[in-house]
Amino acid sequence: MPVRYGRSLVQHGVMVTAPLAALALAACGGGHDDNSSSSTSTSTSTPMTCAQLAGMNVPASAIGLQTTGATVTAATTVAASGTGVSATPEYCQVDGTIAPVDQAAPKITFRIAMPTQWNSKIVMLGGGGYDGTVPAVTGNVPAGPTAQPAPLARGYAVFGSDSGHQAGTLGSRDGSFGVNDEAVANFSSDALKKTRDTAFYLLSKRYAVDKPQRAYFAGGSSGGREALAVVQRWPQDWDGIIALYPAWNAATLDLQFGRITRALAQPGAYLSQAKRKALLDSATATCDALDGVADGLISNMPACNATFDPATAMLNGAPLRCPGGGDTGLTCLSDAQITALKVYATPITFAYPLGSGETQYPGFNVWGADLGVVNPSALQASVITLSLNLLPPANPMPATAPYFSTFWDQWIRYFVARDPNVNSLNVDPQNPGAYQARISALTAEQDMNKTDLSAFNKKGGKILMAHGMSDALVSTQSTEQYYRRLQQTMGASTVANFVRYYEIPGYGHSASSIFNASWDSLTTLENWVERGVTPPAQTVADTAGVPGRTRPLCEYPTFPRYNGSGNVNVASSFTCASQ
Repeated sequence: MPVRYGRSLVQHGVMVTAPLAALALAACGGGHDDNSSSSTSTSTSTPMTCAQLAGMNVPASAIGLQTTGATVTAATTVAASGTGVSATPEYCQVDGTIAPVDQAAPKITFRIAMPTQWNSKIVMLGGGGYDGTVPAVTGNVPAGPTAQPAPLARGYAVFGSDSGHQAGTLGSRDGSFGVNDEAVANFSSDALKKTRDTAFYLLSKRYAVDKPQRAYFAGGSSGGREALAVVQRWPQDWDGIIALYPAWNAATLDLQFGRITRALAQPGAYLSQAKRKALLDSATATCDALDGVADGLISNMPACNATFDPATAMLNGAPLRCPGGGDTGLTCLSDAQITALKVYATPITFAYPLGSGETQYPGFNVWGADLGVVNPSALQASVITLSLNLLPPANPMPATAPYFSTFWDQWIRYFVARDPNVNSLNVDPQNPGAYQARISALTAEQDMNKTDLSAFNKKGGKILMAHGMSDALVSTQSTEQYYRRLQQTMGASTVANFVRYYEIPGYGHSASSIFNASWDSLTTLENWVERGVTPPAQTVADTAGVPGRTRPLCEYPTFPRYNGSGNVNVASSFTCASQ
């Protein structure tokens, strides 16, 4: 009999299925509420070698949520390699799994990189999309600096997990695990606690310490949601987080994905790559100089959203709208395409209650976003995949449909209906009918929307958030909403004590060939947490559009405005300004 493994049950350490109740009570370390910090293992007197970790079992009592324990499947010493900022030091690579309570649920797979020369600190890395793979523990934080070493090379122990399932051919868009309650709970956030506690236990054995001196979390997209989840649910476990383009209200975002997908699936509504370029060129011509200079970047996004209308915009002296609204060329947009784009750019609202309390999801900064144009940049394949991709939404959903369309399709078929034969295009996210109750319950589980972070602030925790202004997959406006809610709940002066939120012109989702962000967020976070140094004025560098150009990293709601003179590729020529 499968275990009903919902988040509300997990929080209270309750198992409602009698046959596994005894197992759960005997094996789990559950019963910790969301604001508790589970104890780490008792420190050992002598550090263990890397080889001694192989085959080690982690007792379930060391893990703060219900599992049946964890096992190290491999522990291997990896020799130092590389040079300069790309160098990787010698480290012990520990691979393992965390066993579920419901034996039908997949295991959580994790990896830890334990440097031989440890700085007594850790970084946990988040995933992306539906996760399903372990993050590269030798890699950098999202938008990490190309001129600085990655966390492992700085001496951090670095770890992450696949969030409790192993992705298939769809990779980060594979939602097939959604048929299992425990797997959904793990993905929603539970795997974060289970992985953290398992890693701390093993670190205590390797280094003979009770716990690390500092604990940081860094992630983007779903990983950004995970970063916010850990401070909302387990604030005592963490000292600081880096959350980039966070999909914090994940299930509500899925509903907006469904609305946009259904719009793009209408006859003639999907945009070819040539038409996407026409839209981008027209928006750039209209909005580029709204920040004081035409430099190829749209920095004054609120003014652009208020000014640009594809129905009336111009491109090279001709209307962007095709004559008569028909689909008559590659450099104009039909009425069907303009209608779909306006769905993309506007909020979804709900006439039924969502379990998370959300009532809407905002529109996207579509005007000025790269929706997947042809570009020779090595990054562009990722940009195309993460936006409108290559084929329109359809049933069955093509693997090369828009990323968000595949995401919606998987969510409906596996998380909501739990029937792989359901046609997701027939489900109206604003009137879901028989699926309404299930959708509402999923929002309560997946949306990480708590805004009272007093416990995290009280312990001295710090948050760095950033989002690209031209993100086509997670709305920048959504992160703005979360930040404003923090201020409304806690007061702007209190939030300023422990949170910074920045927006980056031209930066899309995760990667951009227009402005690919590089920012040393980890050093900024270290200085703030460990030395009490309030984040100073900072710059963000571009590694792709104009490699080496810089912009001031402006706190929302300000943006970089040109000073009127100076090199347009140098941050000092700009000042953070408001409307």
